[in-house]
Amino acid sequence: QVQLVESGGGLVQAGGSLRLSCAFSGRTFTIYAMGWFRQAPGKEREFVAGISGTRINIIYADSVKGRFTISRDNAKNTMSLQMNSLKPEDTAVYYCTTRRGAVGRTPGTYDYWGQGTQVTVSS
Repeated sequence: QVQLVESGGGLVQAGGSLRLSCAFSGRTFTIYAMGWFRQAPGKEREFVAGISGTRINIIYADSVKGRFTISRDNAKNTMSLQMNSLKPEDTAVYYCTTRRGAVGRTPGTYDYWGQGTQVTVSS
C-alpha cells in the first residue's frame, strides 16, 4: 500500500514563495509517476504539475507554468513543488498523488492521494 504525506503549506503574501514536499512509502518509488493537484473551496480538483518516475517527462498547468517547479529525489522517495510569485488565486488545498506508469492530468486516473496541505496567499 502506497502512503503519501505532504508538508510545507502555509500562509504567504502575494508574490511570495512556498515549497511543498511529499514523502512516498510502500512501493518502488521510481516506477510511479507523481503529481500535484489543488482544490479551492467550491471548485473541482485541478491539475497543477506532474513528473514521471525517470524525471524525463514533466508537465504543468498553464496557470502555474513559469512560476512553479516540480522535482523528485528518487534516492529519498520524495517529491517537491517550489512555488514562486504566488497569487491569491493559488489559494487551495494541495494534494500529492501517484500512479504507476505515465504522468497525466486527470485526477481520476491516479491511485493514491495524500491528506492535503493548505496554501493560502493573501493579497
